[in-house]
Amino acid sequence: MKEVSEFLKDLLLRAAMDVATGKGLSPGEMPEVLLERPRHEGQGDWASNIAMLLAKPLKARPRELAEEIVSKIGKDPHLEKIEVAGPGFINFFVTNLWVRDVLETAVNERENFGRSSQGKGRKVQVEFVSANPTGPLHVGHGRGAAVGDMTASLLEYAGWEVEREYYINDAGLQMNLLGQSTQARYFELLEVAEKAPFPENGYKGDYIYDLAKEIIEIEGNRFVGMPLDESFPVFQAYAANTILGGIRQDLALFGVSFDVWFSEKSLYEKGLVESALDFLKQRGHAYDKDGALWFRTTAFGDDKDRVLVRSNGVTTYFASDVAYHKEKFDRGFDLVIDVWGADHHGYVPRMKAAVEALGKDREALQILLIQFVNLLRGGHQVSMSTRSGEFVTLREVLDEVGIDAARFFFAMRRCDSHLDFDLELAKKASTDNPVFYVQYANARIQSIMREAASRNIEVAASSSVDFSLLREPEEKALAKRIARFPEEVEKAAYELAAHRIAFFAYDLASDFHAFYNAHRVLGVEDEVSKARLYLVEAARVALTNALGILRVKAPERM
Repeated sequence: MKEVSEFLKDLLLRAAMDVATGKGLSPGEMPEVLLERPRHEGQGDWASNIAMLLAKPLKARPRELAEEIVSKIGKDPHLEKIEVAGPGFINFFVTNLWVRDVLETAVNERENFGRSSQGKGRKVQVEFVSANPTGPLHVGHGRGAAVGDMTASLLEYAGWEVEREYYINDAGLQMNLLGQSTQARYFELLEVAEKAPFPENGYKGDYIYDLAKEIIEIEGNRFVGMPLDESFPVFQAYAANTILGGIRQDLALFGVSFDVWFSEKSLYEKGLVESALDFLKQRGHAYDKDGALWFRTTAFGDDKDRVLVRSNGVTTYFASDVAYHKEKFDRGFDLVIDVWGADHHGYVPRMKAAVEALGKDREALQILLIQFVNLLRGGHQVSMSTRSGEFVTLREVLDEVGIDAARFFFAMRRCDSHLDFDLELAKKASTDNPVFYVQYANARIQSIMREAASRNIEVAASSSVDFSLLREPEEKALAKRIARFPEEVEKAAYELAAHRIAFFAYDLASDFHAFYNAHRVLGVEDEVSKARLYLVEAARVALTNALGILRVKAPERM
């Protein structure tokens, strides 16, 4: 827990300062004292490399420094032992006093266990999915939806005031292609395809035929004798609105909701693009060249300047994005997080440059890049191209594997790493399936609680529990894992790494299953049973809260 690590940091800092100043180092030259969780069992509960950091300025051997520092710390009832390991690591082993504190905190705080004040109520906007309304959401969009939603949920848990936003790309070339594609299919179905040839880069999915059929059912053939440019707005608007409606439905099914749906069109309708360009001109960040308006992004670390308005007078997508991000910060957000596909990685430097030119800290914009999902079916990767129409929709995946499995699988890797999504594994009702394995741990806990209730046994008050009885390796491992939850929340929120919570949930489930398989909770000596039941309740709290951040259900029965 944070309290434990802070306590140990204070002990360590005082001891290290005593040794260092005694050897002539000034307090201002002291390196920061850091604690980390050792990677391997047997290396303690926390470890520090402070002696190795001090070795160079003090011109001393790190292991000897470590031994001196340890000798200054002395004994403490919360510390079982302190060891010097390797070239000079200091490893701390804690006693069951910390076990008591950890379990008490979890059981007493319940749904608030692990919550952090890291955000301090500051405002953060998480903008995610934001898929062009040119086709149904595919499984790749689903990963972005899960990561964005989990990131928002995590930041809320860490004390931020969060707003979720979807940016509707309802302007530009893609929307024109959508309208043209739908218009062409309309005339094709009416057997006058020559009136509106299908565009070379149009959208070829069957859903375009479906849209055209719906328009025929509503409007009949009344557009056949009308000029194409007059009927085009009808096709474009109908297709975009229908697809966006489907996107809203799919996201609602996936448990994803947005506070704001922001239209790209509104940037132009409200004059926000023109206003943003004027802002840049007034500050000398934009200039005219070859009939175009350029943004001097090289002044802010980009590799070349970027065009805002082409020589033909048409604004670029970048101009829209600059205006959009100015509008975001004008709303008062302290932090803005964009969730983008990994193919946009080259776009990051110019957006960072834009934010800085707008007078904000470039770190006030954070970009999460979502790598591709390799969807496997029968061992073969499924193509997901919205142009060819050969894609698997998010809705199909949800119908096949369920919401919880989809969410958990999307969170099982860092968002910037490729993900193999095995549909068959996700459907398995076995411990080979990670989400089943985690949810099964909660179901086992609930089974224990139901059995205890049937025997009129309740979780006792901590004051009547002898925590020193939790001395078995599996009991200690489970308690220590529970203790890590507040740390994981803080680290995950700081790193914008929701996958850490999925890892934690899996590891906690693993520790619980190991405990469950090795020890009985009920039907053993009363005092031991009381301590174990308290441990199990603390595990339930931590697991439920972790799954809550991921927005994955914690079922009582399976």
